[in-house]
Amino acid sequence: MSRPDQTSYMLRAAAGDAGRVYKRQLIDLLDIQVGQTALDMGCGPGTDLPALAERVGDSGTVIGVDRDQAMLTRARERTDGLHQVEIREGDVHDLPIEPGTVDRAKIDRVLMHVAEPADALAQLHHVTRPGARIGLAEPDWDTLIVDAEDLRTSRAFTRYTTEEVVRNATIGRSLARFAEQAGFRVETVLATTPVFRDFQEADHTLGLGRNMQKAIDAGRVDRERGHRWFTGLSAGPFYASFTLVSVICSR
Repeated sequence: MSRPDQTSYMLRAAAGDAGRVYKRQLIDLLDIQVGQTALDMGCGPGTDLPALAERVGDSGTVIGVDRDQAMLTRARERTDGLHQVEIREGDVHDLPIEPGTVDRAKIDRVLMHVAEPADALAQLHHVTRPGARIGLAEPDWDTLIVDAEDLRTSRAFTRYTTEEVVRNATIGRSLARFAEQAGFRVETVLATTPVFRDFQEADHTLGLGRNMQKAIDAGRVDRERGHRWFTGLSAGPFYASFTLVSVICSR
């Protein structure tokens, strides 16, 4: 029930079946062209940077921005030898990028963590060119469901996750509205449902054990009931899912 190393967590989450499918779809919909400048805003350990570099080609540029030193280190290691990739330290609320220089950009599971999603999107609008294409992807944690005989505890777990664990837990449903308010033109809104049948993968990605322990410690779930719920999940068969919203928009 301990919290995993954040860089390892993000790499493993991206490598899972659920992560690969929506990421490939998001990058495909960006329609990245050779020679363009593509931005990965909140690039984390650089999971998507090689794929972006392949799309822009030798004549293009990929900029990965993150504020976490451990993430930046992993991103630099992951893109070593890719001359078109630039890793920059910076905050999404104050991007280290010249105005009007980005052709394509993506924000993937970042806005749910930031202090001011609207300000981050305003920054993105500032650095993109007219005609730029942007891809946003965020979960809506209110839609998290975990199958268990004790349905009340499953619901309590989702409620605690939404109210206490994730800063902007329902940002997924608001993406299109936030994008339009930032000045973008929304072209496509997609909702996908990552499904978890493997308990270990779900525990790692969804934080079943560690967040249930937090809920217990906070007095939101009875200790014995919470531990029984978690133990029952590990015995299988297992099912969990949530809704992930992707928005493609243009400037």
